[in-house]
Amino acid sequence: MDRRKWILPFQKISQRDLSSVGGKNASLGEMYNQLSAKGIQVPNGFALTAEAYRQFLHANKLEKAVNSLMQKLDKKDFSNLSAIGEQARCSILGGNLPQEIREELTQAYRQLSESCGVKDTDVAVRSSATAEDLASASFAGRMESFLNIRGDAALAEAVLRCYASLYTDRAIKYRIDKGFADIDIAISVGIQQMVRSDLASSGVAFTLDPDSGFSNVVVISGCWGLGENIVQGRVTPDEWMIFKPTIGHPQYNPILKKRCGKKEYTLIYASENKEKSATITIHNKQTEPSLQSAFCLSDEEIIRLAEQCLKIEAHYGKPMDIEWAKDGLTDALFIIQARPETVHRLKKKQTRSVYTLGS
Repeated sequence: MDRRKWILPFQKISQRDLSSVGGKNASLGEMYNQLSAKGIQVPNGFALTAEAYRQFLHANKLEKAVNSLMQKLDKKDFSNLSAIGEQARCSILGGNLPQEIREELTQAYRQLSESCGVKDTDVAVRSSATAEDLASASFAGRMESFLNIRGDAALAEAVLRCYASLYTDRAIKYRIDKGFADIDIAISVGIQQMVRSDLASSGVAFTLDPDSGFSNVVVISGCWGLGENIVQGRVTPDEWMIFKPTIGHPQYNPILKKRCGKKEYTLIYASENKEKSATITIHNKQTEPSLQSAFCLSDEEIIRLAEQCLKIEAHYGKPMDIEWAKDGLTDALFIIQARPETVHRLKKKQTRSVYTLGS
C-alpha cells in the first residue's frame, strides 16, 4: 500500500484534486485516467502536492517573511514590483526541502524511472498553482517549467525553482489583477516523463478560433523542437484550421487552411549536463532552412490530433487550450496539457437576428 504523504501519482489524480495538486496536475491526472482508453496518450508522472509546498515554507520559516514582502508591494503603480519579487524568490531559493519530502520525491522519481526502463529518466518539472487553469483565469506562461531534468539533485533544484516562480513579477501582478492577492495560493509540482519532441515537434491547439471565438474549428500551431518557443512567443509557428463537422468523415478533407511559419528557432536538449543543474538543460538553435520551409506535422497527423482535441473538449464540456508534443523516437503524438480556454468562453456571444417582412 502506498503510504506516501507528499506525493500523488497521476493514476490517483482527477479534477476533484485541484486543491491538492493545482489545475495543471489535476487536468493531467484526469486525462491520464479517463481518456487513455479513448486514444489520448498522456505521459506518466506524479505530483508533489501543494501541502508539501506549505510544509516547505513552514520548515524554513518563510511564511511571515514572504507575506510581509507582499504587504510592502505598491499596488497602485507597482514601482517596487521587481525588487519585491526578487526578494521573495531569493528567500525561497535559499530554503531547503524537508528531508521527508525529499525522500518521497526521490523514491517517486526512481519508480517512474524504473517504469521507463532507465536509471534516471529525463522529466519535465512544471509548476501547478491551486488557482491555476480555472474557468476564470489561467497562469499559463506566468510560472516556470523545467525540461530535460535528470537525477535527484537537479530534480530537487527544479522543485525549488517552481516554488520560487509563484513570485515572478508576472505571476504576482496577475494574481492582483485577478483579485487573488488575498487568497491562499500554493504550488504543486508536476513531474512527468519527457516526450522527445526536441527530436520532432510540439505546439498548442484550441478547440475554437482564438482570434474570433468561432467554435466550429480546431486551430493548431506547431514548431520544431520543444514547445516553450511557442508558449513564449519566440517563433512564427505553422498553423492549421480544421473544420469540426467534417472531422472523422474520410470522404472530406477537414483542413480548411494551413500556413507554413518560419519556425526561426528549434529548442533542443543541451549537451550532457555535468553539473546536474536545472538551469542549463535546453538551448535554442537556429532552424535549418529546409525545416523552416517544411510543415512540422503531416496532414494525417493534424487530422488525428484534431480528433483527439475533440475528444478532450467533449470530456470537459467546454472549449479547451491544449498543448501537444510529438515524440521523435516513436512518432507518437502526446497531449501534455489541457486547460479551459479563458478568453472567448467568458464573453457574451454575439448574435445576429434576421427578420423577414410578411406580406
